[in-house]
Amino acid sequence: MAQTTPNHTQKVSGWAAHDSSGKITPYIFTRRENGINDVTIRVLYCGICHTDLHQARNDWGITMYPIVPGHEITGVITKVGSNVKRFKEGDRVGVGCLAASCLVCEFCINSQENYCDQMQFSYNGIFWDGSITYGGYSKMLVADHRYVVHIPGNLPMDAAAPLLCAGITIFSPMKENNMVASPGKKMGIVGLGGLGHVAVKFGKAFGHHVTVISTSPSKEKEAKLRLGADNFILSTSAEQMQEARKTLDFIIDTVSGHHSLGPILELLKVNGTLALVGAPDKPFEMPSFPLLFGKRTVKGSVIGGMADTQEMMDVCGKQNITCDIELITPDRINEAMERLSKNDVRYRFVIDIATDSSNKL
Repeated sequence: MAQTTPNHTQKVSGWAAHDSSGKITPYIFTRRENGINDVTIRVLYCGICHTDLHQARNDWGITMYPIVPGHEITGVITKVGSNVKRFKEGDRVGVGCLAASCLVCEFCINSQENYCDQMQFSYNGIFWDGSITYGGYSKMLVADHRYVVHIPGNLPMDAAAPLLCAGITIFSPMKENNMVASPGKKMGIVGLGGLGHVAVKFGKAFGHHVTVISTSPSKEKEAKLRLGADNFILSTSAEQMQEARKTLDFIIDTVSGHHSLGPILELLKVNGTLALVGAPDKPFEMPSFPLLFGKRTVKGSVIGGMADTQEMMDVCGKQNITCDIELITPDRINEAMERLSKNDVRYRFVIDIATDSSNKL
């Protein structure tokens, strides 16, 4: 493992955290030369995910400093390797959480690279050459073309950026549970944040009756009037939770705070499924009776493979689905991180990396 290799000769301007304070400051580093399987991307926008905050502050104890965060990256290709056939210079593209995988295991072969044992992330990972990966808080990125997707021409590059993490995190379990091509279901969404607001948009676009489940009464107006949800359940109201028992076919739980799954499971019909995409730092409380007496299923899901990511992006292009964002300049990254720690964003911060350009591409 090394920060760089002799092949890392391209100087890049970016922004990095250097210690557990998590403070992000300008940083000059090097990237590898564009290889035969690589594309070089001029980064235009990069979303700020909650993972960026955790990694910058070493909350999980795995951060390799200096760390350049960012895995919701959109930009334009400026160079392609000789083996690259799917992309050309000038293409609008995106890079999400994945930088590398083994390419030969059953999961890679079936385009589930996100479950490969040797999968490496776009930042704070170890690339094939042994170097540490640096993310999208930077002016330029070199990526293996197998982990790059096309961005539909009708989608704004800034509001499309969070789809590369938040979007695929929601789309993948929905597809897995027949919620993309089978309309008419009753879908529940626990939490209305960066993930939850995308789930509402997907649920409505795919023809479902959507119910938002939240501990915050103030979210009802937002869910219904701004995002188009059909129903709202205040999860702290025993009466509302009782009235909604056995009414939902599928629930996606986006909450990362500690909470019990028991009351949520009671909302599912017999044979219903609860998909977990949030990652609380403490174990879930999951009583057995709601599972046993409802023949219910609890499943986990993490991001998605590359084929699903491209499919998700194409669907978003056809349905004109983007994320609700607050666009910031790089000098406001620390302010945004602090606000994100307090959940003070509707619903995703996106960094305007190319601040010297007024072209939204």
